[in-house]
Amino acid sequence: MSAPKILVLRAPGINCERETLHALQRAGGAPEFVHIQQLLAEPQRLEQFSALAVPGGFAYGDDISSGRVLAQEMKHRLGDRLLRFVDRGGLVLGICNGFQVLVRLGLLPCTQHRLEEEVTLTHNLSNHYECRWVTLKTQKSRCVFLPPGLTLRWPAAHGEGRLCAKTPALQRLLLDEGYAALLYVDGNGQATERYPQNPNGAPLGMAGLTNASGRVLGMMPHPDRSYLPTHMPNWRRTLLEQGALPEDGDGMVVFRELVRVAKAEA
Repeated sequence: MSAPKILVLRAPGINCERETLHALQRAGGAPEFVHIQQLLAEPQRLEQFSALAVPGGFAYGDDISSGRVLAQEMKHRLGDRLLRFVDRGGLVLGICNGFQVLVRLGLLPCTQHRLEEEVTLTHNLSNHYECRWVTLKTQKSRCVFLPPGLTLRWPAAHGEGRLCAKTPALQRLLLDEGYAALLYVDGNGQATERYPQNPNGAPLGMAGLTNASGRVLGMMPHPDRSYLPTHMPNWRRTLLEQGALPEDGDGMVVFRELVRVAKAEA
């Protein structure tokens, strides 16, 4: 079975594309860099791929607000094509700034199957950039490439990561209807809004979302910075105590599952 082709988007200010590409290669995919200007000039290129990854960084310097400029470019010049891409079975992954792009584009959570900004990612309650390791739990959700019941340690690095819906009712619906795929949790494994376990104060502890079909996934913390065993903060202790390291870091599950699903559906 051939490796699924995955488009890794490049744009001015994106700076996590190499890690994302390497993780997808390591998972058995065939990722390829495509610059946003190339994609806008030839939007039909998207149809050559099984998945699209929008990496982290500061697209266009995060002018106006995080991810806004890139999101507007994609919405007005690729919007319908992106919806068709997902409808025909394409997978989409957005990490940190990539998640911000997908939210502002309207591809997440996309509860009404139209590109409308239903939630926002606004400034952290701490009023400053947060860079710290967090503990996450994967929920039983709609997402087709994120298994439930996992406890994961990933690093967070963002200034605008507080995930807020337009209304409290919609915020609750996202949790109850399986859109909230990832939650920040405390030492007891319970979803939390408390700092610093929840670095931005997101209501109900929401750290990531999927869409109605479960084929789009975005999150604020970085699996791309925790996919190797030596990325993990306790790797030296693990090596000392166990004499060997595991094959993967905690972030690798996202990339392996995305590639697994893409291969199975090819």
